[in-house]
Amino acid sequence: MSLSTRIIGIDPGLRRCGWGVIESQGSRLTFVGAGTVTPPVDGSLAERLAVLFSGLGAVMDRYVPAEAAVEETFVNAGVRSALILGQARGVALLTPAARGLPVAEYAANLVKKSVVGTGHAAKGQVELMVRTLMPTADFKGPDAADALAIAICHAHHRVANQRLRAMA
Repeated sequence: MSLSTRIIGIDPGLRRCGWGVIESQGSRLTFVGAGTVTPPVDGSLAERLAVLFSGLGAVMDRYVPAEAAVEETFVNAGVRSALILGQARGVALLTPAARGLPVAEYAANLVKKSVVGTGHAAKGQVELMVRTLMPTADFKGPDAADALAIAICHAHHRVANQRLRAMA
């Protein structure tokens, strides 16, 4: 029997940062919690990043994940938007790493392909598949759904990597 591992998936964003926590035991996945950290839009960038850091930290303190997975950012917007999103992503990487958690990174297309079956799935398709894979999941909004999808993607890749190591 394989041991259970708690995984947090993080969908970085400065306006809405989604998080989702699952329990992975072999190929069995269980919903634990999900939500969104929403820094105030009227604060300075530093204040908003601090809210993001403390919000994600509080989630990790509450759910005590053993591993983290963060989505790599794909930006079609301007340079300034990409830079700001990159700073939010830095906080999303730093928060679990500062707690000693291993942090994996996944491209958005790989997350979608792992959960939906196609790398160009729409947000609604991702949410539908997360609800299908985890019928007891209680979450609101696409950011939390994306974060759960990131955690699911990591869980699937963990199992495959464990099987490859076992065969070697």
